[in-house]
Amino acid sequence: MNVLLINGSPHEKGCTDTALREVAGELERSGVRTRIFWIGKGPVRGCIGCGGCAGKGRCVFDDDRVNEALALAQDADGFVFGSPVHYAAAGGAMTAFLDRFFYAGRGFALKPGAAVVSCRRAGTTAALDQLNKYFTISQMPVVSSQYWNMVHGNTPDEVRADLEGMQIMRTLGRNMAWLLRCIEAGRAAGVPAPEQEPRERTNFIR
Repeated sequence: MNVLLINGSPHEKGCTDTALREVAGELERSGVRTRIFWIGKGPVRGCIGCGGCAGKGRCVFDDDRVNEALALAQDADGFVFGSPVHYAAAGGAMTAFLDRFFYAGRGFALKPGAAVVSCRRAGTTAALDQLNKYFTISQMPVVSSQYWNMVHGNTPDEVRADLEGMQIMRTLGRNMAWLLRCIEAGRAAGVPAPEQEPRERTNFIR
């Protein structure tokens, strides 16, 4: 089992990374392999809705790190997406990244996902609501913790001093590992995946 953790901060070793490493450490202690992937600090294109990714599993744009992450995602059993809070929302680069990651990928159904957000003071719950929507539209089980998945601090040292936040990250890691083991045990016992109906699309104006 392995989990891909994606760092959506422009700072490679900043507060978001500190939170993700706490989750990853607990996953590793539970026997789950991890990889932390940084989206970088260069420009990230937004999705233009061209449909060129249909059935390909990769975006038509190849000048940022989205396709690199999609290639790694094929072997992942679960995901943790971390973002700083910008104006009570996920960072703009992370939003652009995830729009294309999920639209081009479309292979994440029934794989557990979790969001982690980092801020100095406030805006975390709004950012979490935004990120969790990527999971709930993709049939992904959402992994929670003992409180909302957030840490507070303006530097990595301040985040590490957020003892409750660090505990929340560790609990999240253990919960993710437990759910992955449950899915693996169910698969080994012959529990089938849910039957998928043909997709219906209904426009509100007809």
